[in-house]
Amino acid sequence: MASSVSGLKFLKAWKAREPTSTVPSRTISRQALSFRKSHSSTTKCQYSCFEVRDVSYRPPGTQLSLLNGVNLSLPQKSFGLIFGRSGSGKTTLLQLLAGLSKPTSGSICVQRYGNDGNPSQPPEPLPSERVGIVFQFPERYFVADNVLDEVTFGWPRQKGDLQVKEHLALRLQQAINWVGLNGILLDKDPQSLSGGYKRRLALAIQLVQIPDLLILDEPLAGLDWKARADVVKLLENLKKELTILVVSHDLKELAALVDRSWVMEMGGILREEPLPV
Repeated sequence: MASSVSGLKFLKAWKAREPTSTVPSRTISRQALSFRKSHSSTTKCQYSCFEVRDVSYRPPGTQLSLLNGVNLSLPQKSFGLIFGRSGSGKTTLLQLLAGLSKPTSGSICVQRYGNDGNPSQPPEPLPSERVGIVFQFPERYFVADNVLDEVTFGWPRQKGDLQVKEHLALRLQQAINWVGLNGILLDKDPQSLSGGYKRRLALAIQLVQIPDLLILDEPLAGLDWKARADVVKLLENLKKELTILVVSHDLKELAALVDRSWVMEMGGILREEPLPV
């Protein structure tokens, strides 16, 4: 308990230095969403895409391929959605993107493009540490007795890492602001939170590291209508800051956020397709 108390004092001290605004209210223009730069820009690289290239996956020791020749391209700061029948391979693809498994063949990378639409440099592998993943029903994986310990569970424990912890504390404040957890006491039991706030907490845990890509598996599952609406609004705000890829059956509620969509067919075959709503 002593570590929790000192952690609370530490974070309170840093919160005094940070504004307590909610998610930044700035909007992104249509030009920004298409990643167009002004003519005065001197940046050679116009935009980046997260790309899955001809990826297949067969679990070790089996002859059954769960994914077959999957291709996907998601531009930075856009919202992608994958839908399809249960068991078709959607969650398996998310696990590959998060680095929890490795493709049997193919590659997952970041490709940078120039103003002419052609690659401006060779593709780079997507580092797993730059991907945040929130599983379906993430609250089932909470391990701590209070919110503070939950969000700092994976932080370095060595005494000499004070600077790292200070940096993470600042990021934690930003993440708490992003997901609207400002009014939640850090010594509150995570399991006592409502369903919607548990999802917010799960998102905050991933956002501390400010991932390049945030992926979510059925983010609306098991929530009542009010919590579902709150999570959709939260994702709308996060879309202004991050690249998001979602697997979901809840197409109507998320449709307004979607920039690109794909259907996963049985046998692990992915094809780009507009949402059927």
